[in-house]
Amino acid sequence: MSLGVAGAVLLGRRRSPPTRDDRLVQAVDEMRTRMDTLGRDLSDALERAERESKRNRFLSDLGSSIEFDELLDRVLDAALEVPGFDAAMVTLEESGGQPAMATRGMTPEEAAHPPSSGAGGALPPGPITVSYRYGAADAADTQLIRGGLFIPLVSREGSTLGSLALFWRTPGYEPTPQRVGAVEQIAVTCIPAIENARRYREARQMAETDALTGFFNQRYFHETLRREALRAQRYDRRLALLILDLDDFKTVNDRIGHLAGDAVLAQVAERLRNEIRSVDVGCRIGGDEFAVIMPESTTEDATQLFQRMQDAVATMTTPGGGRVRISAGIAELHHGETAAGLFERADSALYRAKELGKDRASLATD
Repeated sequence: MSLGVAGAVLLGRRRSPPTRDDRLVQAVDEMRTRMDTLGRDLSDALERAERESKRNRFLSDLGSSIEFDELLDRVLDAALEVPGFDAAMVTLEESGGQPAMATRGMTPEEAAHPPSSGAGGALPPGPITVSYRYGAADAADTQLIRGGLFIPLVSREGSTLGSLALFWRTPGYEPTPQRVGAVEQIAVTCIPAIENARRYREARQMAETDALTGFFNQRYFHETLRREALRAQRYDRRLALLILDLDDFKTVNDRIGHLAGDAVLAQVAERLRNEIRSVDVGCRIGGDEFAVIMPESTTEDATQLFQRMQDAVATMTTPGGGRVRISAGIAELHHGETAAGLFERADSALYRAKELGKDRASLATD
């Protein structure tokens, strides 16, 4: 017998069969492993059930939302309850203007220049998954949007309403068919609510629009400012307010009469309205006083808007040879500030602009 064979025989004789204690330890270890796995499975199932329940609550609330902006917020809330997504966007076509858009989880730069589906217009039927690639310098940046899922929103009559898009920042992520299906369910559920909210918004606009100038009226202004201030505080967004009026407009009315003065005011309002972005809300809050509520905007944005408005009316004259001039007060919402506080600061800034010589804008102080 060789040495190698003898060593193997000797080792075989020394290796005793597992004892009862060894088997018990092994069984306990296996039981512990199974319990750990079961605990993780139960925890994951509970988390999924909670997210599903929360998403279903959002979906059930959609039908009761007739305020357009509130509805879009709820759609975004429901969409981001689907696991795996970091940001969401709803884009809706608007007749005669730029599309309306609401975002969640995006930086201001991403919201200003949102990722595209690459479809070049209306989306084709069914979901589209898009991957975004970056240069070597940005490859390691985990905050960049890596891909998106786009779902078309099509009305019951077959017309295109817009799209619902969700985005992820995890490199290499791909949404599962189950998660795509969950997003499609949200899209289908929100379509009737969007159509109802649009009809309600159109009816309200007719009742809340100033007939002379085409701007929203004072009641609508205060309601919208309160809602936008609450929304900005809730989601930590920027909000700017611009209040302006025509310099010495009372003398114009005294000189040419109120009917002719109304005609001048309507012409001025048309030029002012042409400078306002589709996302902004322009209102007539007094005889010759206007306000512009500017979501997602700063005092710099409002200052640029005022400068455009100044340029738009600079060439206008009134009957008798007078020139149209405007002054404005500008304020940006502070953390914890109410709509009333924001309005008071902008209004005080307008009075300060008048005191400083008119035909200018003044920024609000704290």
